[in-house]
Amino acid sequence: MFEGLTDRLTSTLRALSGRARLTEDNIADAVRQVRIALLEADVALSVVRSFTADVQRRAIGSEALGSLDAGQAFVKIVHEELVHLMGDANDALDLATSPPAVVLMAGLQGVGKTATVAKLARHLKERESKRVAVVSADVYRPAAIEQLETLAAEAGARFIPSRVDERPVAIAQRARDDARTRLDDVLIVDTAGRLAVDEAMMAEVAAIHAALEPIETLFVVDAMTGQDAATTAKAFHEALPLTGVVLAKADGDARGGAALSVRAVTGKPIKFLGVGEKTDALEAFHPDRVASRILGMGDVLSLIEEAERKVDRKKASRLAKKIQKGSRFDLQDFREQLGQMGSLGGMEGLMDKLPGMAQLPPAAQARVDGARFRRMEVIIDSMTPQERSFPDVINGSRKRRIANGSGTTIQDVNQLLKQHRQMQKTMRKVTRKGGMDRMMRGLAAAEGAATGAMPGRRTAKRRKRRR
Repeated sequence: MFEGLTDRLTSTLRALSGRARLTEDNIADAVRQVRIALLEADVALSVVRSFTADVQRRAIGSEALGSLDAGQAFVKIVHEELVHLMGDANDALDLATSPPAVVLMAGLQGVGKTATVAKLARHLKERESKRVAVVSADVYRPAAIEQLETLAAEAGARFIPSRVDERPVAIAQRARDDARTRLDDVLIVDTAGRLAVDEAMMAEVAAIHAALEPIETLFVVDAMTGQDAATTAKAFHEALPLTGVVLAKADGDARGGAALSVRAVTGKPIKFLGVGEKTDALEAFHPDRVASRILGMGDVLSLIEEAERKVDRKKASRLAKKIQKGSRFDLQDFREQLGQMGSLGGMEGLMDKLPGMAQLPPAAQARVDGARFRRMEVIIDSMTPQERSFPDVINGSRKRRIANGSGTTIQDVNQLLKQHRQMQKTMRKVTRKGGMDRMMRGLAAAEGAATGAMPGRRTAKRRKRRR
C-alpha cells in the first residue's frame, strides 16, 4: 500500500539524514522533492501546495533549523503534517441513537460498495458485538441483491430481502421497520451506483436519505482513482450530507493520492480502509498509523491488533505443547504456520506494517516473495498425510508426484523440504534453551487476559496446597 509514495519520500528523507544541520537551502531542496513525490502520487494540486508550504514554514522555523539531527527533525515535521492532513485521529462511527442505527452507503458503480457493506457488517458484528442487518436498494444492477445476500451470509449479518420491482425508498423504509421489529442494532443500506455522477442517481440517494435520516452516510470510493476520488466525494457531499468516506481497494493503491486528498478536499473524515477482497479485510483509518506506513516506519499497532483477532490461539498452544514434549515439527505444523501468516496478509501485509522494511535495498525486498509462501502451501496440500507427518519418506518418485500435483517443480519441493529442516533445527534449539517454557507462559498469560482469569489468585491457591 502506497509503495510508490513511500519509496520516493523515504529516499528524499534518507538524503537529508547525512546532513549535519538543516539549512534553508537543503530544506528547500527536500520540500521540492516532497512536492514531486506527492504530485506523482496523484495528490490534488491544492493539497500539495498547502502541505509543502506548511512543511517548509515549520522546517525553517525554530523547530528544526540548526538541529543537530537534521533528518529526524524533518521526518518528524513531515509525519505530523501528514497526520494533520488526513485528520489527526481516527473518527469512529457514531451509532449513538435509538436502534436501529441506520448507515447509508453511497458511491459510484464498480468501486466495491456492496462488498464494503458486508465488510462493515462483519466489522461491527465481530469487533463491536452489534446485531447487524443489511439490505440492498440497488434495483438496477443485475444480481446486486443476490450478491449482497451471499456476502451477508459470509459476514454473519442478517439479510433483509428486496425485489427489483420495488421502489428503492420503499425498500429502505420497509427494511428499517423490519430491523426495528427484529431488534437489530444497526441497519446498513446499500444504494445503487452509476458509472458517473448524474442527477437521477443523486435524486434517488437524496430521497432515501430523507426517508431514513441515517445517523451515518458513508461515501465509498476506489482508492486507486487518486485525486479523482476526492473530486467525486466532493460532488456527492454537495448533494448529500456525508459523514465520512471509506477508501475501498486501498491494498492496490501504490500511490496514496486519495488518502491524502479526500479529507482536505471534502472536509469529511476517512473512516475505513478496504484492504482486500475477503469480508474481514476492513481496517479503521488511523491517520497517524497511515502516515507512519507512508514514511516507511511501519504500523506495529495495527499488526498487533490484527494478530490478536486472526491468530488461532488454540493452534499456537497445541504446537507449543507438542514441541515442549519433544515431538517433531512436521510439515502439517509448517502448513499451519504458513496459514497463520497468510491470515495476517502474507509477507506483503507484514512488510507493509513492519518498521524499516521500506529502507531495505530493492534486491532484499525482491527476495521476500509472498507468492513463494503460497506455493509452499500448495505443495504441502499435494502430499499424503503420511508424507506430512514423516517427511523423510519423500523420495524421488514421491517428489515427482507432489510437484505434478501442485503444478510446481522438483526444485520447489526440495526447497520446501530444506526450509522445513531448518525450521526443525530452530525449534529444537528453542526447546533446549527453555524458549518453549517462555512461549507457554506467554500463551497462558494471553489466555488468562482474554478470559479475565487472575493468575495471582491461581498461584496463591497452589502455594496453599503445597503447605
